[in-house]
Amino acid sequence: MAHFDKHGSCLCGAVNLTLRIARPSVSACHCATCRKWGGGPLLVAEGELLQLTGEQHVCIHDSSDWAERGFCGQCGSHLFYRLKSNGHHAVPVGLLDGDDDWQFDSQIFIESKPAYYCFANQTRELTGEQVFAEFAGS
Repeated sequence: MAHFDKHGSCLCGAVNLTLRIARPSVSACHCATCRKWGGGPLLVAEGELLQLTGEQHVCIHDSSDWAERGFCGQCGSHLFYRLKSNGHHAVPVGLLDGDDDWQFDSQIFIESKPAYYCFANQTRELTGEQVFAEFAGS
């Protein structure tokens, strides 16, 4: 299977990263924690974090029993959401270079999405319970 390496950085450039993805797919998380973290749904690309430079600037917030969130201590940019169990990374797609080849195809915690916004894209939609069930099987 082909992989794509996507490079990106925080707003101030203190932290740079490379994410290896299977395909240029964007998913949205509507959970209350993601919405509180960023003021709206978290739009991410998911994959393997290959490289992280500027680690001395990375701050980690232990956001739940199963995950943690990284952000730049210099500019505050959100860098990643990481599962503690297997190191799975979700990186805000806006950090990654290039806007042309992304496809928005998935939404999670759809039952938590507030009524004040709606995406027109046709996507796969999972509840929080379905998300936990999928990750429990991997």
